[in-house]
Amino acid sequence: MKPTLLVLAAGMGSRYGGNKQLDEVGPSGETIIDYSIYDAIRAGFGKIVFVIRRDIEEQVKERFVEKLKGKIIVDYVFQEITNLPEGVIVSPERQKPWGTSHAILVTKDKIKEPFGVINADDYYGVESFKILHDFLVNDKDQNCYCIVGYKLGNTLSDHGNVNRGVCKVGSDGLLQNIAEVRQIEKTHDGAKAPGSDGKDIHFDGNEIVSMNLFGFKPGCYDFLGKEFRNFINKNGMDLKSELDIPTSLDIFVKNGNITIKILQTNERWFGVTYREDKPFVVESIRKMIRKGVYPARIY
Repeated sequence: MKPTLLVLAAGMGSRYGGNKQLDEVGPSGETIIDYSIYDAIRAGFGKIVFVIRRDIEEQVKERFVEKLKGKIIVDYVFQEITNLPEGVIVSPERQKPWGTSHAILVTKDKIKEPFGVINADDYYGVESFKILHDFLVNDKDQNCYCIVGYKLGNTLSDHGNVNRGVCKVGSDGLLQNIAEVRQIEKTHDGAKAPGSDGKDIHFDGNEIVSMNLFGFKPGCYDFLGKEFRNFINKNGMDLKSELDIPTSLDIFVKNGNITIKILQTNERWFGVTYREDKPFVVESIRKMIRKGVYPARIY
């Protein structure tokens, strides 16, 4: 059975100032998601599942479901505040979804095979999808997952700070722990982020980080379900708390539930975290088309 690619496309895009998941960056109106799906198809994935909001359903159906008929199986599911374990109590004023771990959980009835996870607004590169696909096909340990890791210096924006899951990797290539570091910004000699003690944390740029390019096995739904229930019991009345994938994975690794292989890619990330990022993304796509990495028109 071919692996599935899960596309996280329910984000609000608050820093970007619009619906960045559907913004056009290619010469024929392609979005970043189009290039990711194109790379996934040629890597060997057999199905795409989108996690979306209800207000973009028609756009997703028109832009992806219809255009991909005959090329790959496409499905989607909504991430909603009401997707909750039975019996939990949450604030009636809550408006935001519950984070990326919750986004995976809402796909439980759609995915029964090994699957990859990506952000809709991140460009990952051709090599990265090949690495992810090969892991999902060849690794038979149901409790072994993977992160396709990038060098931090290859993932920064010139137009503002970013959040990254910084990975500590053992000599065996397995994840020891992952910490979500927020507000990382580029410097002349690497990067920095504010520490909890008020002092800056400095990075040289060679640190391995997660860009939410994960490889999971179906058993993850049991782990995530238990952890999400614990999270809701503690934070259900909070209006903004979210459970992100790096936090969940760190817990599972420390508990000994799973192991996670860090599979490093040499690709350079780019995305549209900020609206000012778009011209660089557009030009990067044009360069790859000139080099023959992508056709001028995908569809």
